Amino acid sequence: MSRSPLITCFKKIVGSRHVLTSERATAPFRTGFREGQGPALAVVKPATLWQQWQLLEACVKANVIVIMQAANTGLTGGSTPSQGCDRDTVIINTSRINDIHVLDQQQQILAFPGASLFSLEKTLAPYGRVPHSVIGSSCIGASIVGGICNNSGGALVERGPAYTELALYAQVNDDGTLSLINELDIELGITPEEILTNLQNKNYSLEDIKTTNKLASDRDYANWVRETTRDTPARFNADPRRLHKASGCAGKLAVFAVRVDTFVKNEKEHTFYLGSNSTQALQLLRKDLLEKTASLPIYAEYLHRDIFTLADDYGRDTVLLIKYLGTNWLPKFFNIKRQLDSVCRRVPFLSPGFIDNMVYRLAKLFPSQTPNVLHQWNNRYEHQLILSVKDAAKAETELLLENMKQQHDVDYFLCSEAEAKSAYLLRFAAAGAAVQYAAIHHNRVEPIVALDIALKRNDTDWFETLPDELNRKLLNKFYYGHFLCHVFHQDYLVRKGEDVQAVKDALLALLEKRGAEYPAEHNVGHHYHAKPALANNYKALDPTNTLNAGIGGMSKKLNYDEA
Repeated sequence: MSRSPLITCFKKIVGSRHVLTSERATAPFRTGFREGQGPALAVVKPATLWQQWQLLEACVKANVIVIMQAANTGLTGGSTPSQGCDRDTVIINTSRINDIHVLDQQQQILAFPGASLFSLEKTLAPYGRVPHSVIGSSCIGASIVGGICNNSGGALVERGPAYTELALYAQVNDDGTLSLINELDIELGITPEEILTNLQNKNYSLEDIKTTNKLASDRDYANWVRETTRDTPARFNADPRRLHKASGCAGKLAVFAVRVDTFVKNEKEHTFYLGSNSTQALQLLRKDLLEKTASLPIYAEYLHRDIFTLADDYGRDTVLLIKYLGTNWLPKFFNIKRQLDSVCRRVPFLSPGFIDNMVYRLAKLFPSQTPNVLHQWNNRYEHQLILSVKDAAKAETELLLENMKQQHDVDYFLCSEAEAKSAYLLRFAAAGAAVQYAAIHHNRVEPIVALDIALKRNDTDWFETLPDELNRKLLNKFYYGHFLCHVFHQDYLVRKGEDVQAVKDALLALLEKRGAEYPAEHNVGHHYHAKPALANNYKALDPTNTLNAGIGGMSKKLNYDEA
């Protein structure tokens, strides 16, 4: 099939309006949230599961690479095309297929590929229940299916990676045929059209939903993370215990729906703000919180002094947007910004980072949105922790913290509701602050090296110390993350003129020596190399290399042929 008939075929399936082919129209879908950019023959936006299947069939017959994409919020380039492929690439954007079915007693939901975590939060709110992730990716419009495919982690201490064994997906077989595999444990029919149409129309009864022993979340994680003497990380992207078909597939399967657990919403939460100048004191606190408490904390978010300062300045636009317009505006804001970036890149007299600079200057018209008490804490303490607990755990936690305060370099205070909200807003803004700094100060720094790592659970020297030779190549480095899980996000500003790839390789080599795993929760994308076991998992799922070719530094050729 030549390319012109393929485009015609797409238009017959979804309508001309939903087939994008121009460079300008496709640019926001071909450009990653933080990194990644490549060519695409077309971006196609189906409205139904059946249309999604028809598009996949057409793509497989035409021998093109397919990228399944929802909100395009991936941080490692895994949801965008890459250069150097041997075939054309088609992006199937599923954002229009965003249904969520709440199953009996609201203990599970069924999500279509475009359904977002934010929408799920709103859907579950009347039932007093919440999804797997309720901070971070949920605020930027990330999809539920994307979280499952990427084994995304999150801030909630008890939850672990997003995971399910209940999914409906398409697989390209080694003979180039396409199969639809229903592992939802819901009777929906036999043929792809029957299965997908019945699911779309919610044409199934309670009797069609089987009683199943399959997991719809990582129910062992709360015990797993407490095992602080283990010589392995608590969670990381390539952990074989949580790689299962759609879970962790990284787009090497085309997922149509997932069935996942929901969780009871806490009636009341309390947030403590902690400070210390001793990494060892915080490590002792970590062990006590994991080993001695009857109930695990809800969140334990770490901020280093430098990322606090950076986020307060270069993340102020994000804080203002959420504070005054709400999180539902964030996906729209980032989408508009991406489109404006695309336009500005084609205007010769506009410097790189023009939009980031304008947004930054507008935000600077407003004062700091961080309460004075947090600024004072940041001045006093290099290391800070935002610790939230359930109402029943408040007294136990206060006693533990008071004992730590008496014996070690740790201090704390109980946040008001407004202070707690501000602290978490600042923590959320940290994720994009270094990116914006690098975009604005492109004449001083190279593109940032952003790593998300999982340290061993028994690693007591958790705070990184770099050799002087490597430090001299950096303008600054920023640390933040999910402290009890030992999952950290580490952003490095590389000085202008230095070799970014060499710096990245040196950093990863140091992490290898420490026994750390990476990535921890963002997937390999085009940012990391997939280790052999993970690469073999991808090849087993997608033997012809049709879906998301080239991720993890793997071959971009048909059948992975590099001959």
